[in-house]
Amino acid sequence: MVLYNMFQGGREHLNHRAMIFSTFLDDVEKGVVKSVDIKGNFIQGYLNDGTQFTTVTPNYPNLIEKLHDKNVQISVDSAEEGSSTFFQIFISWFPMLLLIGVWIFFLRQMQSGNNRAMGFGKSRARLLNEKSGRVMFTDVAGCDEAKEEVVEIVEYLKDPQKFQKLGGKIPKGVLLVGSPGTGKTLLARAIAGEANVPFFTISGSDFVEMFVGVGASRVRDLFEQGKKNAPCIIFIDEIDAVGRHRGAGLGGGNDEREQTLNQLLVEMDGFETNEGVILIAATNRPDVLDPALMRPGRFDRQVVVSLPDIKGREAILKVHMAKVPLAGDVDAKVIAQGTPGFSGADLANLVNEAALLAARHNQRVVMMRDFEEAKDKVMMGPERRSMVMSDEEKTLTAYHEAGHAVVAFYTPASDPIHKATIIPRGRALGMVVRLPENDRVSLSRARLYADLAVAMGGRLSEEIIFGTEKVTTGASSDIRHATDMARRMVTEWGMSDKLGPLAYNEPQQEVFLGHAVTQHKNVSDETATLIDKEIRKIIDDAYGRARKILTDHLDHLHLLAKSLLEFETLSGEEIDDLLKTGKFVRHEDMTTKAKSTRGSTPRRKSPKLTPEPQA
Repeated sequence: MVLYNMFQGGREHLNHRAMIFSTFLDDVEKGVVKSVDIKGNFIQGYLNDGTQFTTVTPNYPNLIEKLHDKNVQISVDSAEEGSSTFFQIFISWFPMLLLIGVWIFFLRQMQSGNNRAMGFGKSRARLLNEKSGRVMFTDVAGCDEAKEEVVEIVEYLKDPQKFQKLGGKIPKGVLLVGSPGTGKTLLARAIAGEANVPFFTISGSDFVEMFVGVGASRVRDLFEQGKKNAPCIIFIDEIDAVGRHRGAGLGGGNDEREQTLNQLLVEMDGFETNEGVILIAATNRPDVLDPALMRPGRFDRQVVVSLPDIKGREAILKVHMAKVPLAGDVDAKVIAQGTPGFSGADLANLVNEAALLAARHNQRVVMMRDFEEAKDKVMMGPERRSMVMSDEEKTLTAYHEAGHAVVAFYTPASDPIHKATIIPRGRALGMVVRLPENDRVSLSRARLYADLAVAMGGRLSEEIIFGTEKVTTGASSDIRHATDMARRMVTEWGMSDKLGPLAYNEPQQEVFLGHAVTQHKNVSDETATLIDKEIRKIIDDAYGRARKILTDHLDHLHLLAKSLLEFETLSGEEIDDLLKTGKFVRHEDMTTKAKSTRGSTPRRKSPKLTPEPQA
């Protein structure tokens, strides 16, 4: 405003000629003034020759009569007078107004900070209205039983009278339980997508803050929002962060997390009814939840979202494969057979890795070999072809893996061999992958003994071929795995004839206030000694069976080791043909072979083997 006033003053000074008031009166007497425009004490006018002038008049009496007598055209602007007066007052008060404005600005900043502090009690739930990228039940595969459990929730939200006519009540809470990556959150989003209702999502950790009472206030605000948007769905992910068993912490009844849980229990099933508000929660730790949270009336239904079986994995793969261009040789069923124990997230990662590998090789479509390579990368780690290994280490690794494969082949209860390789992957220098033909939910004693014998095959192969002095540390993971399995057979699974079907738990340590506290030992010293003897007996029996197999088929061990040294990776079909016929037949053409070994180092001629006599 000051700059504008100065600018306007400068322009007026340039465009107008200031005139002294006495001169102005003389010109009026002479009759040279043609017209005037009076604005308060400010006079602007024109002379007869067209000259424009300005002057300031005091309270001069009879000025109007004198101008009228000389036939001067007079115009008076009273509005401009008021505006000018207001402008002058504003300019005079401008510094004070500026200070008041600055003070109000800082005051509002302080109030907004206080509002943010008081806003801790507001819920942080996000309302999802997915107009694009909406998830439906068709996008969720591999958990058909879980979908059937939640379909009626969608039907209730669409047509509640259908259930109310028969006196039925929809469950107030549904708890989704399953391992990480099985699709619990995806299933909850599909419920919201199918029902087409407001969907509030929040994490269990968003309730708890450092301030007392904030979590309970957020729970109240969350359910208030749900009532306003009913019917709606409230989804709490990882509810075990706030719903753990009460009394387990050191804070007692004043623990902030327990207060939050108490408020959640009241909101779910208290005096106030939350009609149309359905709470869906997800956790992979249902064992730590408070019993009051699990009772009927709160979480009425528990839906287990388990790991998919072979048909479920195939369906999940087809859902994710629909988003990538596939070659004609891609078979989702074969990939599903080779991925036991994979969750939905693992399978999505597998498809993504295959697409990235195909893009890395400048392919237009994703081929089956890309899925095989991606599966090996996910299961066993990336290849370490840059790792330098001497001929002796490479030969020893080949015989180690060949020992595993030969024992597995000649053990009927063992799973079929899927692949054997001596290319380092992850932390392993080589490995033999065995995959079951069908999903297995339990283990038989014969299968356990077969796995123990296969685990001992690698160490025994090194001992038989190179002698006890050249046995390496490469079998450490095999020995640890076999020992743990034998211990569980004796102490947990009741597979020892001397100890019988009893559970012998080992003493465990718990950390309490930074100190290790050992639980009470529930086995006597004599029983502990007998457990060790039984474990040793099981390992020795497996060691003996593996030694007999390798000794009886020593020629096959040499043949398989030489083939691994030459080709580095053998498929299960190639190993099967080699051990049955004694001849190696490559199951892929040279084009595929060349592409599958791209980036590999040149193969070296296998050294001449000099086996030492058997001990």
